[in-house]
Amino acid sequence: SASGASVVAIDNKIEQAMDLVKNHLMYAVREEVEVLKEQIKELLEKNSQLERENSLLKTLASPEQLEKFQSRLPAEVLCPEEQNLGAAAPAQHSGGSAV
Repeated sequence: SASGASVVAIDNKIEQAMDLVKNHLMYAVREEVEVLKEQIKELLEKNSQLERENSLLKTLASPEQLEKFQSRLPAEVLCPEEQNLGAAAPAQHSGGSAV
């Protein structure tokens, strides 16, 4: 019966150790998720800002600047709808505009 109690004690220790590891991993994962959520939030804000800047620069750039800039871009950078419209709907702003 003493060896049976010893086995139960060892099983309990193993279970406690596994619970400790599980809790540690869950804490680490939650922490990482919070960091990633914050990074996603920052990237979404940055993306929104860049889209607004791009839109503004498109409206301020001359058609010649837009055509020149668009001709420098590889075809795969342009969206399919922008490829169909050609220079009439440029994909990016001109590097020559100062805003």
